[in-house]
Amino acid sequence: MKLIITVLGALALAGTALVVWKRPAVVTGRDGRVSTSLTLAFAWTAVLVWMLLVLLGYAVATGKGLAYFTPPGAAGPGPLAPLSPTYLELLGGPFVAMIAAKAVVGGRLKAGSMTKAPSGARARFREAISNDAGRTDLLDLQYVLFNAVAMLYVVVLFAMDVAAGLPRLPDEIWLLTAAPAAAYLANKATPRPNPVVTGVSRQGESLVIEGGGFPEHAQVSVGTDAPVQAHLENGRLLLPAPRTETPTTLVVTTPTGLRSEPFPYPPAT
Repeated sequence: MKLIITVLGALALAGTALVVWKRPAVVTGRDGRVSTSLTLAFAWTAVLVWMLLVLLGYAVATGKGLAYFTPPGAAGPGPLAPLSPTYLELLGGPFVAMIAAKAVVGGRLKAGSMTKAPSGARARFREAISNDAGRTDLLDLQYVLFNAVAMLYVVVLFAMDVAAGLPRLPDEIWLLTAAPAAAYLANKATPRPNPVVTGVSRQGESLVIEGGGFPEHAQVSVGTDAPVQAHLENGRLLLPAPRTETPTTLVVTTPTGLRSEPFPYPPAT
């Protein structure tokens, strides 16, 4: 039985990694960044599929077949009995958060109250716990950690006694996913004043920075150079183009100290 768990666990892990590698869109948002809600919903799906495959393998390996899943009434509930409502409630938080977050972010992008910076060439999983400025977001981190604990709890209990089927979980465990999901959604719905850079270009002797959240009197730092105050015009920041041609990054800082995520400079040609 341990061999079955090990083999199916390795196959599930390899299959999950392959899917994410070949189709990163399953865990990334429209900006190309790793989405917290999509990642957790996908992870819960992978865990549940793995457990169901292990149970199927157990039924075949022991020769019990369908009788394992439909025991006589005197034998007690079947191995899939906890699936409803316990696991549906446990999975509900991440999936509701995924759908709601997509609606909230999509609505804000359409209304112009949010700007998303593009991701790099390859999405990084650190983006699941960081905000658009690249700094760790406490609420995103909490959401990921509580779900990770719940998943570990389920996997360990399941592996300890596969013959018993899906683990019987405490009724309150759904709070580990539902409560952080609510805080995560509230965080998504709250406007962030952080400036976001989406593009940089040269126009003659001027450097033009495009994005969102740019206030008046914003300052721009290029590499290690001293910050330069930029001029806001039609939602873009304009400043004299730095003389350096060495690839580096630039950061926009608001008068209140909010900073954008570093953006490559000079732009690729």
